[in-house]
Amino acid sequence: MKKIRVAVLYGGRSGEHEVSLQSAASVINFLDRDRFEIVPVAIDKQGRWHLNDISLLEGKTTLPVFKDAPQVMLPPNPAEPGSGSALIRLGESGEARGIDVVFPVMHGPLCEDGTIQGLLELADLPYVGCGVLASAVAMDKEMTKRLARDAGIPIVPYLSLKHELWKKEKSELGKRIEEQLGYPVFIKPANLGSSVGVHKVKERSGLNPALEDAFNYDRKVLVEAAVNAREIEVSVLENLEAGADPLVSVPGEIDPTHEFYSYEAKYLDEKGATLIIPAKLDPEETKQAQDLGRKAFTLLECEGMARVDLFLDRTSNKFFFNELNTIPGFTSISMYPKLWEASGIDYQELLSRLVDLAISRHEKKKLLVREFRK
Repeated sequence: MKKIRVAVLYGGRSGEHEVSLQSAASVINFLDRDRFEIVPVAIDKQGRWHLNDISLLEGKTTLPVFKDAPQVMLPPNPAEPGSGSALIRLGESGEARGIDVVFPVMHGPLCEDGTIQGLLELADLPYVGCGVLASAVAMDKEMTKRLARDAGIPIVPYLSLKHELWKKEKSELGKRIEEQLGYPVFIKPANLGSSVGVHKVKERSGLNPALEDAFNYDRKVLVEAAVNAREIEVSVLENLEAGADPLVSVPGEIDPTHEFYSYEAKYLDEKGATLIIPAKLDPEETKQAQDLGRKAFTLLECEGMARVDLFLDRTSNKFFFNELNTIPGFTSISMYPKLWEASGIDYQELLSRLVDLAISRHEKKKLLVREFRK
């Protein structure tokens, strides 16, 4: 049986570049070699695409980005029928490298926000994960919260600030934050993940420095009321059965040893947090978490996969939707695959399902009529 060529994209022009290198290493190590031929493609921080030799990446826990690897490009147009889409080498001779499906393992802007997905749509290539719409909406935390609120999904109170307005009206907006939200608050870039640029501010004096740092990463920043809550997550997977409800894993809980689940707690401190799988919830709480995960996934019209992050208020015992991640962390110890492992789907099987879902979705799209018929 001919193997399916899977191009694994990693790196990218994002503040989460290094996180991607860890996630992609696990994906490459766990993809089923009996079914798939792996074509590793690194995107460096300048946006250049490099075709890598799989033999140099085997068994690594984080992937290098070799600057001297051949540069390639993916033409943003469909290949000739039957020829297969291909990565074309730049500035040198050599045959184009055909690929059957793309597995983007990249996080953050210009990676996870619909931009890569749009290119892959233009190239007429199957790809793992959510489409352009869901990817773009989920990356913008404010837009996600708006949709959740309008659908009756509870969220914590927040304010959205644009950089230009903040520079003009710091005093007035500071007062508004104090009056409407109080302290403490969380400051978050609207279009980023992995807790990059996130700060917990306990008093007015810490507000400006936290906002200025967050504005380094995005032109829009969220200020959220802090709640005394447990951090609960569920993994969601599109159902292989067409039209069936998405599958939702058992919930897990993140118990950080830091004050909150910061970038340092996630990636720099080996003891930064404990992952409790399954979370210690009663049956009704478990059902609520899973229902919210399924509802959020469906609301944003997600495909393939997503991790849904929730807060469980310790005082009111009420759930709040926090955010949805369309390309969650994918290391072997990341919450998304660990939750599925606890739910009966091991890492390799999970990756195979995601590739199968990508190919199936693409085949259905090819049946759509692209020209007007009289």
